[in-house]
Amino acid sequence: MRRMDRWIVHALGPRLRAAVVAPVAVDLGYGAAPWTAVELHHRLTAVRPDLRVVGIEIEPARVAAALPYARPPGLTFRRGGFEVPLDGARAQLIRAANVLRQYEEEAVEAVWARLCGRLAPDGLLVEGTCDEVGRRHVWVALGPEGPRTVTFAARLASLDRPSDLAERLPKALIHHNVPGRPVHAFLTEFDRAWAAAAPYGAFGARQRWAAACAALAGSWPLVDARGRWRQGEVTLPWAALAP
Repeated sequence: MRRMDRWIVHALGPRLRAAVVAPVAVDLGYGAAPWTAVELHHRLTAVRPDLRVVGIEIEPARVAAALPYARPPGLTFRRGGFEVPLDGARAQLIRAANVLRQYEEEAVEAVWARLCGRLAPDGLLVEGTCDEVGRRHVWVALGPEGPRTVTFAARLASLDRPSDLAERLPKALIHHNVPGRPVHAFLTEFDRAWAAAAPYGAFGARQRWAAACAALAGSWPLVDARGRWRQGEVTLPWAALAP
């Protein structure tokens, strides 16, 4: 989750600082333990000290287990689901990691629309999937109008090739990683660029990833630059990979 959180701080930080009232961020479906919400609170309050984080879970037992870690008003926990109960407030951020993977693909568009409807006018929904230890992660960023970008992120020292990230594609994309679809074409070309950049591996995996991304930029509309690539990330417009 830390990779996603770093990206959120980069993408949303200026808006959090500029907000007139204390922003609200939501960790939707934080799981059996509240650590992801605790860490999100820690990272975002470094940017905006009065920001509030609300951890939301559908299971009452999980909410009860999280309550000892609450730090009102900055960090609270409550029961809820896609309705995102915030007592009339709008969220500057909704983070939903590993939430939609158990749903059918046909449900994704409606869930996205429902969650985006709970955002502030300049808010952000970040929805994606990561592995159990957070080394491989792919997420979609959405505004109130719908999906904007797709980000691939990895702990590069453990990455054999970029297409290893395919198993962590969000529900909206994972079934479209087949020949003839954009996401498959992108990952296939990324693997080729990664192989061609092998000599840069002598200077470290970050340099190899950055070189592969630079090669991709000639044929794919990457929206970030070397500074983010060196973090083990690469971001594209949603339209470039949309099914």
